[in-house]
Amino acid sequence: MTDVASPAPAATADWVLCGGCRHLVYGKRLRRNLHVCPECDRHEPIGADERLRQLLDPGSVAPLDLPAVTADPLGFVDTVPYPQRVERARRATGVDEAVRCARGTVHGRPLVVAVMDFRFLGGSLGCAVGELITLAAETALADRTPLLIVAASGGARMQEGALSLMQMAKTAQALAALDEAGVLTVSLVTDPTFGGTAASFATLTDVIMAEPGARLGFAGPRVIEQTIRRPLPAGFQTAEFLLERGLIDLIRPRRELRATLADLLATVDAPAPAPVDADVLLRDPEQLPQRDAWQAVREARALERPTTLEYAARLLHGFVELRGDRAGADCPAIVGGVGRLDGRPVLLVGHRKGHTPAEMLAVNHGMASPAGYRKAQRLMRLAAKLGLPVVTLVDTPGAYPGLEAEEQGQAIAVAESIRLMSGLPVPVVSVVTGEGGSGGALALAVADRVYLCANAVYSVISPEGCAAILWKDATRAPTAARALRLEARELLRLGVVDAVVPEPAGGAGADPPAAAEQLRRALTRALHELSGLSPRQLVAERRARFRRFGTPETLAATAVDAPAPLIAPLAAGKGEQR
Repeated sequence: MTDVASPAPAATADWVLCGGCRHLVYGKRLRRNLHVCPECDRHEPIGADERLRQLLDPGSVAPLDLPAVTADPLGFVDTVPYPQRVERARRATGVDEAVRCARGTVHGRPLVVAVMDFRFLGGSLGCAVGELITLAAETALADRTPLLIVAASGGARMQEGALSLMQMAKTAQALAALDEAGVLTVSLVTDPTFGGTAASFATLTDVIMAEPGARLGFAGPRVIEQTIRRPLPAGFQTAEFLLERGLIDLIRPRRELRATLADLLATVDAPAPAPVDADVLLRDPEQLPQRDAWQAVREARALERPTTLEYAARLLHGFVELRGDRAGADCPAIVGGVGRLDGRPVLLVGHRKGHTPAEMLAVNHGMASPAGYRKAQRLMRLAAKLGLPVVTLVDTPGAYPGLEAEEQGQAIAVAESIRLMSGLPVPVVSVVTGEGGSGGALALAVADRVYLCANAVYSVISPEGCAAILWKDATRAPTAARALRLEARELLRLGVVDAVVPEPAGGAGADPPAAAEQLRRALTRALHELSGLSPRQLVAERRARFRRFGTPETLAATAVDAPAPLIAPLAAGKGEQR
């Protein structure tokens, strides 16, 4: 085990001294509040049975009859023989081992649960715990039922030597099998979760959520301080620290856990049948007015236009935002999560802007770092695993062009996103809701259907950038905008977008509810059309869509009145110019 201090067990006395604020709390009040201090909101540790009672629907808990034996393979003796230590733990806690496994439901949705109990030898990972976690995962696999792991552990059980170490590999394999089968897995990190547990099954799930203040890490804080020989930052290894760095998806207080679990479990529900509204999409360029391109750019950038999270709140029921790239960063310029669109579970990913200069600065004006694209990729892989359609909302001037972004591989991140989307085996619908700038936009727009809101734009470069490069004068941006033909009518004529989503009078920012309703109609129709295609058909047709761009046939079909081609066509089969 690591050097993590054991949390004080939740007492059942009439009065309880809070381990955080040191206030005396009436015991019954503390229990009614799910063992969360009403004074400072400290989440007191609870045992496995209490955790099952809190998380699962009343009357639904059915313990799993799984065979696992606590043995003494090394004949280990410290201050007392290992078997005596185990027996003392059993008498003190009333449980047989450091994990309890059960079936149950959350808001009626089935779930297999493995709950660790820190009171039993610090929740240490030994052979019995590894076997029970693995058997619970295999039960979930056999039933194709989502698996929840509630983690609470000081690390591997030293008294079982290298055999305890092997449990990390065994449990990781069990989680991998669930990945391959497309079964949802969720981890709830409680305080503390360290060592071998943190470095195996606790962090290998699709979604990692944590209670406030829960600590998660590989090495304990004392070991780290002794190694680096300097104090650790405030809040080090807490859930809040980890969320900011993109290592977990979300933090939920204890009273909200069951509802959040229900929303996550709803992502694996079969789509509810829903009527498809009349087609609102504009598919003929002649249906669109001719507009000044620079005015279109200004309208696309208007600060009052709805953001991705605002669309999510209006479009999706039970939306749960999932954060982080799981590699050390959480870029705020890209957001994503799961929810239900007219009863159909979907994964939504989009760029994020703001409505004020301060909000725009906080999200880097919607310009994503490599971590943002890697977060999007992680979420899209989750959608592929669970069979969820992907909806992307694009609104960015482009990928962030800063020093740190280049050091972290911005070009690679964009390229990987484009390749990943090209091969996703699920329906993908992308909508440019504001500004579609360069590869930073395309990285979220390789889709089966690509739509553009009526006042949005889409271009290879910003007009200012184009003017600065070609005219050596950024003030020529309006001229560049007209030359780039980046507004809705021209993009539809060129076939870059498949259709245009109408906006209310005055634009999406003038009436966000009406704009969201138009978008809802467009998305539900698109997903209905794509739902009958097999994964192989989806990928083949998506790749064919993008393969057509730039072929002689499409260039001829979309050409405007202009002089003869600037470059003569290549000789067929000879790879040289005529």
